[in-house]
Amino acid sequence: MELRQLQGFVAVAACGTVTEGAHLLGLAPASVSEQIRRLEGSLGVRLFDRTPAGMRLTERGRALLPEARGLLDHAESVRRSVTGGSHRVRVGALETLVATHVPAIVKRLAVRRPDIELDVRALTRRRLLAEVARGGLDAGLLLDTGSEIGALGFDHPPDLEFLDVDEVGLALVAAPGGSTETLLVTESACSFRMAADRALGGHAPRREFSGVGTVRAWARQGLGMALLPEFAVAEDLASGALVELGLAAPALSLRLVWQPGREDHLRDVLYAMSA
Repeated sequence: MELRQLQGFVAVAACGTVTEGAHLLGLAPASVSEQIRRLEGSLGVRLFDRTPAGMRLTERGRALLPEARGLLDHAESVRRSVTGGSHRVRVGALETLVATHVPAIVKRLAVRRPDIELDVRALTRRRLLAEVARGGLDAGLLLDTGSEIGALGFDHPPDLEFLDVDEVGLALVAAPGGSTETLLVTESACSFRMAADRALGGHAPRREFSGVGTVRAWARQGLGMALLPEFAVAEDLASGALVELGLAAPALSLRLVWQPGREDHLRDVLYAMSA
C-alpha cells in the first residue's frame, strides 16, 4: 500500500464518486481511479461497488476506512517529528462563522497552546463535510439543530462525532412600519434559510438573495421581514433601524464535527471553542 493510494481511497469514500474525490485532491479522475485499482489489487479485495449512483464501500472497504485514516494521521505525525514542524490542526468553518466566531477561538488557543497552529479554511457546508470525512480537515464548524447531525435538513457523511460548543440566536426582524408580507431569505443551502423554512414554513412568499448582508439591507429598507442571526442585527435592533417581530425562533447550535478517533488530536481546540 502507498500513502497516495490511501489518500485516493479515503477521498472517494468521503465524496461518493471518483470525480469529486479527485477534485478534492487536485488530481485527475483517471489518476485516482488507478490508485484505487492498484490498492484493491495489492489487497486482493474489492473496496467499492461501482454503481450508477457512484462508488459505494463494500464491507471490506468499510473495514479499511478507519485504518486508512489512522495511517494517514500517523504519516503526518512522523512528518512533523522529522521536520520539527508545529502541531497543526486543520479546521473548516462556514464563512459566516469564520468572520464572527473563529477569531475569538484562535485567540484563546494562542494563549493556551501557542505551539498549536490552527489552520482555518472557509468552506461551504458540503465541501466542509467532505473534507472532514476524507481526512483533509481534522474538524468542521457548522450550524445545525437537534440531537443528530443534519437535523437542520442537510445530508452528511456517516459516523461523524460532534459537540455543540455554543448557540447562535435567531431573530425575526423588519423595519418599523415596514412590510411583513414578504420573507427575505438567503439561498436554499444556507443554514439561516433552512432555519427560516423550518420556523415559518409557507407563511409568506420568499425573495431570495445570496447573503445575510443583502437580506439585512433589504429588511432595513422596509422591503420585507427576515429571520437572521442575532449577531448580524444586534446594532440595528439597538438603534431602532429594525424591530423584532413576535416569533420565538429556536437557536441554532454551533456544532463541531469530526471523525471518530480524532478526540485526542482536537482536545485543546475543543477547550478553546467551549471556553
